[in-house]
Amino acid sequence: MRAAGVTEFGGPEALRLVDVPREPLGPGQVRVRVMAAAVNPTDTYSRNGTYAQRDPVKEPPYVPGMDVAGVLAEIGEGADTDIHVGEHVMGIVVPTGAHGGYREDVVLPAGSIARVPEGVGHAAAATLPMNGLTARLALDRMSLQPGQVLAVTGAAGAFGGYVVQLAKTEGLTVVADAKPEDEQLVRDLGADVVVRRGDDVADRIREQFPDGVDGLADGSVQDAAVLPAVKDGGAVATVRGYRGDGQRDLRVFPVMVRDYAEEHAKLDRLREQVENGEITLRVAHTFPAAKAAEAHRRLEAGGVRGRLVLTF
Repeated sequence: MRAAGVTEFGGPEALRLVDVPREPLGPGQVRVRVMAAAVNPTDTYSRNGTYAQRDPVKEPPYVPGMDVAGVLAEIGEGADTDIHVGEHVMGIVVPTGAHGGYREDVVLPAGSIARVPEGVGHAAAATLPMNGLTARLALDRMSLQPGQVLAVTGAAGAFGGYVVQLAKTEGLTVVADAKPEDEQLVRDLGADVVVRRGDDVADRIREQFPDGVDGLADGSVQDAAVLPAVKDGGAVATVRGYRGDGQRDLRVFPVMVRDYAEEHAKLDRLREQVENGEITLRVAHTFPAAKAAEAHRRLEAGGVRGRLVLTF
């Protein structure tokens, strides 16, 4: 079984094709023949060893990857799914050891997959599960009501872009940040107000909303620097475990997508929203799996808009 993984942690050059065993199929699980796997910033931490201590598997190879799309190949006993073998599916992967999305065959809980949106190819579908579910989780945790104001940092990225689009479907007013070259993109995603991205983004948001915003999704991982944008009692969703500075009565929610990794209904709802035109899938470039190192170099160079995707 081919996978793109590492036997020693390091830079992009550490990624190479490796052989991994075919995973056994257990009760309640499904097997997916992977055709595409999205490349996300979190994957670089799997590659460079940042996540090694928390991984229960202590033997290489380590295979990154949290998003896949492909064909449903096998259904385990008792798996709760109405999807049939041979249908095109997308899924979210919680990587451990060699169990990551950068492999041509992966076994997942039945709740971790959904059908690919109609008319969407594997590469585009692979960009949705992890970031889409993280955005959904962030909004669910904050529980804002229609008419309230949400700020989004990193709005041109995959997570931030999905937050903007989902928030607009729920009647929120969205203020988002952008570099000058990304401003039109962020407006096209649906942001009502766009402010200049940077270290002073909280001040720029307060200029537009002097009383502060009701909620903030911090996709650019600025942590304490963006908290002043939020009014007292407001909600903040963070994506790297940040829990706030304890200085004000903000409600801080560190969102971990593994909490939604088996929420089939939520992933399937994202599929519907793609089909309805409420969510936009963005592929920046595709690479064959053998060039995973090149994909990581491109990601770490910065400035990617849309997702890089490996193909098998």
